[in-house]
Amino acid sequence: MLPDLYHPLVLSLRVAGLATFFAFIGGSLLALALARRNGPLPALLDSACTLPLVLPPTVLGYYLIMTFGKNGFVGQTLANIGINLIFSWEGAVVASTVVVFPLIYKSQRAALEQVDQNLENAARTLGASEWRVFITISFPLAWRGIFAGLILAFARGMGEFGATLMIAGNIPGKTQTLSLAIYDAFQAGDDTKATILVLVTSLLCIILLAAAELLIRMKEKY
Repeated sequence: MLPDLYHPLVLSLRVAGLATFFAFIGGSLLALALARRNGPLPALLDSACTLPLVLPPTVLGYYLIMTFGKNGFVGQTLANIGINLIFSWEGAVVASTVVVFPLIYKSQRAALEQVDQNLENAARTLGASEWRVFITISFPLAWRGIFAGLILAFARGMGEFGATLMIAGNIPGKTQTLSLAIYDAFQAGDDTKATILVLVTSLLCIILLAAAELLIRMKEKY
C-alpha cells in the first residue's frame, strides 16, 4: 500500500506547489495592475482572470487541450522545442495553475484594495518607486489576504481533478495525483485503498489550513 500512496502523494505536493508558485507570480502582476482600476477593460480582464473559478472542469480541460495539444498554437510551438504537456506531470502543473489562479488573484486584489492609499501616496511623494511602495507599504499591510489566497490555492491544487484528468491523464506512476488515485481505486472497487487515500488527502488539507490559521493568529498577536 505504501508504494501506491507514495507517488501520488509526492506528485500532488509537487504539482500543487509549482502551480501555487506560478499562479502567485502571475496573480501578483495582474492584481497590482488591476487594483483600484475601473472601466470596461479592467472589468473584462477581471472577468477573464476569474473565469476558471466558475467554468466546469471539462470545459476548462477542453480549452487547455485546444491550447496545449498537438494541434494548438502553444502546443505546436512547444513541440518544436521538444516539450509535450499532454499526458505528462508538467501538464498537470499547467492545469492546476489555471485552476488555482483565480483564488490567488482575487485574494491579492481584494487585499491590495484595502490598503490605505494615503500611506502609499505618502511614500510616493518621498520618492519611492512603485516597486518599493509595494514591498514596504502595500505587501506588509495586505499579507494576510495574500497568504490566505496562497494556502487556499495550494489546498485546491492538491485536490484538482477534472482539468488534470483531461490534459495529463491518469497514468499510475507518472501523472496520477491523489485525487486521480482515489478515483482509480473507487472505479476498481478497492474501497480500502480509496478510503486510505481519502483520509490522507483530508488530513493533509486540515493540517495545512489549521497551520495557516495558527500562523496568522500568531502574527496578529506578536
